[in-house]
Amino acid sequence: MGNTKALDVVMEFINRVNSGDFARLAELMTEDHVFQDALGKRFVGREKMAAGWREYFKLVGDYKIRPDEFFQTDSVFAIFGFASGSYTNGTAKAGNENFWEVPAAWRAVVRNGLVAEWRVYADNQPLRKLAGVATP
Repeated sequence: MGNTKALDVVMEFINRVNSGDFARLAELMTEDHVFQDALGKRFVGREKMAAGWREYFKLVGDYKIRPDEFFQTDSVFAIFGFASGSYTNGTAKAGNENFWEVPAAWRAVVRNGLVAEWRVYADNQPLRKLAGVATP
């Protein structure tokens, strides 16, 4: 049987992502938290990622993670589902014309009751297209 406490941490992390509250999300990160995006770029540090999430939530104010499946080995998780949101760039209202949804996967590592690593695997081309970026 898996580590249910670690699973609770991952579920709460997802809930906080879905709430769009970067400050509460940062509370669940280790100080040396590592975030890796779908293009392989790595960002290290809780404060850096709190700022990163704050900016991302301005661009995609209604960003949501919808997990469908979890696979767990000790405190390491593979999560499969969908990511979605509306590109607002901090100014436009969320709406159907700016909405995107993609299949996605995440890898989470929990250490001492906090998320030490969060990796995203998703083709965000629909979001890049809405933002006017042709290629990664």
